[in-house]
Amino acid sequence: MIEQAHVVIDERVFYRDIKPYDAPQELAELHGPSQGQMVLPINVYWGPAHTFDLDNKSDVVEAYQAVLREGRVKDQAEILNSGLLVSVWPQLLLPARVQALWENRFPILAAA
Repeated sequence: MIEQAHVVIDERVFYRDIKPYDAPQELAELHGPSQGQMVLPINVYWGPAHTFDLDNKSDVVEAYQAVLREGRVKDQAEILNSGLLVSVWPQLLLPARVQALWENRFPILAAA
């Protein structure tokens, strides 16, 4: 920290501000399941339970948040379902950069 005229300037760099995030070029690339059970790979979700019920909205929200934050395009294409993503988008709590990336690329999400 630098102190200038009694003003403290915080020069820390947060990982969330420099971490690279991914998104496909088109929503049509997202061909994951829309119902049933889904197991997330450890590189996307390292929580205690890796199985999510896609018929349970809170499970979908938790799984999709993890995939959007941690998944590469290949993971996103295999796991996410475009229709399900649009339907849960308003409930997702995402880093500002992730939300901006996806909403700028896919205006339908911003409209949701």
